[in-house]
Amino acid sequence: MNAVRSKPVGRGISPSTVPAPRYTTEQILAARGDRNDVAADRPYAFLVERERAASGDIVDVATLFLTNRECPFHCLMCDLWKNTTQESVPPGAIPAQIDHALSRLPPTRHIKLYNSGNFFDPKAIPHEDHAAIADQVRRFDHVIVENHPRLVGDEVLRFRDRIAPATFEVAMGLETIHPEVLPALNKGMTLDDFDRAAEFLRSNGIAVRAFILLRPPFLSDDEGLDWALRSIDHAFAVGVSCCSVVPTRAGNGLLEELQHRGEFAPPSLQSMERVQAEGIARGLRLRPEDARVFLDTWDLERFAPCPQCRDARRARLETMNREQVVLPSVSCPGDCLLHS
Repeated sequence: MNAVRSKPVGRGISPSTVPAPRYTTEQILAARGDRNDVAADRPYAFLVERERAASGDIVDVATLFLTNRECPFHCLMCDLWKNTTQESVPPGAIPAQIDHALSRLPPTRHIKLYNSGNFFDPKAIPHEDHAAIADQVRRFDHVIVENHPRLVGDEVLRFRDRIAPATFEVAMGLETIHPEVLPALNKGMTLDDFDRAAEFLRSNGIAVRAFILLRPPFLSDDEGLDWALRSIDHAFAVGVSCCSVVPTRAGNGLLEELQHRGEFAPPSLQSMERVQAEGIARGLRLRPEDARVFLDTWDLERFAPCPQCRDARRARLETMNREQVVLPSVSCPGDCLLHS
């Protein structure tokens, strides 16, 4: 750890004067548990989800979680390594995984190829597989991949050209614009890196999606909400058309250690509901032509323990994701006292 704080940032201390602690890659790796058992010839998960497209239409999206080598950027909060391999998968494995999933899913017009890391990392997705992958996805109307901002370059343009006439979108982790917390995430990028990558993509006709963390480590619940909304504003300002807000969850080892020391806690359900509602409203104001703000509702039970209002809250959040409108808040018929 490179810096020690006398007081936690989560108590209103100015982030410019109280640095968040820094953890090395070695410390992050040392805190990990075991990987899941995955196979190189099939994705570790695949499904069809309903999502609002930039056009405003609600579309079915084939979402594939591809199995490949772990991301080289060992982020402080990431647990995606659990479903990766320690060695690069052989050429041909990724096209085989895509075939495996698409042969078992109903037809869709949009597809996401998420690979727990970076599509344009040659140690994860072999470059020699790009032509075969392009042949598989060219028939879709829209293709989405994920990638680190520092791995955005000419190879992205070559893949864009290969999948034509499909339109193309790259999802990147912005995470937070907090000036102390972003460097502390060990993400290997600066805010300028993200902004340059977004400008490169937009100037080349490629849509940009941003992943934003709700309450990353070292922030209080109120600060986590505030900085998530600031990050949404920044994303829209640099040309992002879709913000996917991810509530920060424990599960990777180091976050549990930080939680034990009082330097991390997951966001409250109230913050989740507020960031979605306020984010949608900001998107409609700042980028009305195509803005969308999605809240990740996976594992919502972790944040919504009350059985009397959980289903209604989930239904509201998921409807707001699809419709991009702010719905009336849910009141619990019991005594959990949660209000949107």
